Amino acid sequence: MALARIARSGLRRSGGAVGSYASQKDFLCEGVSAQISPSPIIRNFTSNGNLDYLSSTNRVHPASFGNRGMRFTVTPQYRFAHSQAQRTELSDSENESTRYPTLGATKPGEKPRVVVLGSGWAACRFLKGIDTSMYDVVCISPRNHMVFTPLLASTCVGTLEFRSVAEPVSQIQTALAKDPNSYFFLANCTGVDTEKHEVFCETIDNGGQNQEAYQFRVAYDKLVIASGAEPLTFGIKGVEQHAFFLREVNHAQEIRKRLLLNLMLSETPGMSEEEKEQLLHCVVIGGGPTGVEFSGELSDFIMRDVRQRYAHVKNYIHVTLIEANEILSSFDVGLRQYATKHLTKVGVRLVRGVVKEVHPKKIVLSDGSEVPYGLLVWSTGVGPSGFVKSLNLPKAPGGRIGIDEYLRVPSVDDVYALGDCAGFLEQTGRPVLPALAQVAERQGKYLVELFNKMGKQSGGKALSAKDVALGDPFVYNHLGSMASVGRYKALVDLRQSKGAEGVSMAGFVSWLIWRSAYLTRVLSWRNRFYVAVNWATTLVFGRDNSRIG
Repeated sequence: MALARIARSGLRRSGGAVGSYASQKDFLCEGVSAQISPSPIIRNFTSNGNLDYLSSTNRVHPASFGNRGMRFTVTPQYRFAHSQAQRTELSDSENESTRYPTLGATKPGEKPRVVVLGSGWAACRFLKGIDTSMYDVVCISPRNHMVFTPLLASTCVGTLEFRSVAEPVSQIQTALAKDPNSYFFLANCTGVDTEKHEVFCETIDNGGQNQEAYQFRVAYDKLVIASGAEPLTFGIKGVEQHAFFLREVNHAQEIRKRLLLNLMLSETPGMSEEEKEQLLHCVVIGGGPTGVEFSGELSDFIMRDVRQRYAHVKNYIHVTLIEANEILSSFDVGLRQYATKHLTKVGVRLVRGVVKEVHPKKIVLSDGSEVPYGLLVWSTGVGPSGFVKSLNLPKAPGGRIGIDEYLRVPSVDDVYALGDCAGFLEQTGRPVLPALAQVAERQGKYLVELFNKMGKQSGGKALSAKDVALGDPFVYNHLGSMASVGRYKALVDLRQSKGAEGVSMAGFVSWLIWRSAYLTRVLSWRNRFYVAVNWATTLVFGRDNSRIG
């Protein structure tokens, strides 16, 4: 009996030590899960739509760290299997006894903290220009890189390598990797408490590999919401299950793998001609710049590479572009006609129609006709994300976060929004700007100049910018639009608006302008070198058709 008591006592002591060490180790790995404290503005949301509370909980032991603002308090640690938009309500006694692991508020005499949600065009342009001698910066995003979206379609067929269009956030703003009080957190923001100046976050799910989702909160002096938008599906049945989107690098990787897989499977002995035609039919939904550029790249790939390397099935592969109205509706009429003729000439079939349903191997149009496919790419524009919808903030037409002419969110303090997730409120008398990279970049440039101006006037701290002179409001002037249509042809439309006069041109010279313009817009010299080398390699040796992964 005495020996048993001694053994049990020793086990309890060792278990407590191991539990304490594990909790510290987990916190150092970028976040700790915890229970949400209630707020009228908080909604716990994550985009993949499949999280459940599990009944078991693990208690995290106290630990403290030397870095400024790092607090870690006794917190029940809840594990999730999937994530949905939901509100967590606790009693006052529970709220007092349970807290998030926190990157706490800044203290007097310390630099103000700017929290940036997102790593897209708007967020990264802001991060690139922020004066880190005046501010500490925290970036929270589910990806650690910015995607150069104008060239993303080229990666799907091997014209460019994937790393050529991805720029690490820590290289855009080096303070995130070097400064002791600036951080990058790989996580989704799940809620905002504008009264307490805090954001609530949850780490990403590690690609469905049963990784625990840790929750934490970050206090801010200024909050910049640039979380982007999500593809519009219009509630059409089967789109999310069977179609590929084209907004992220992993989307392009999946499209490339499916395209090459279909090409190789189509050479399997015994496959009928009907099966080959279905498997090698590539359907693109949406006739905007992304859909048109992807169709052009795909036709190039078929004419230059498939016919040489997949000679057995070269006559079965086809591309169909389906659009409800006219393709490239924002471009000049003459350019639209040129694009239509060119795409038809290089083998892209243009169909005017509206998708009603999407099935695993076919789509059904509103007129009842069926279109079989082996690869379906959905590119019909973007709309507000579930996270943006869940926020109790003013909304602009279309559901975006409402902003004024200084990109501030009215009715709350120290919150700004920009990019695809933001739009001007109706009372400003301004139209909601299109979801374009140049809009987001220009807003990021304007806001960072505004922040640097506020910092010089001691307006960086929370609730301290009310008396700061902000200067001129944001004004957007459209610089024009460009789109590649394949086979060394492109469109350049330099009109400032749809009905205005300006230079419009198409052809080989426009293609040179398109490539030169985007090459200079790539953020780093490293990626510019990658892009130039990839283009030269593709021109001389053709595209790589290796299927990896």
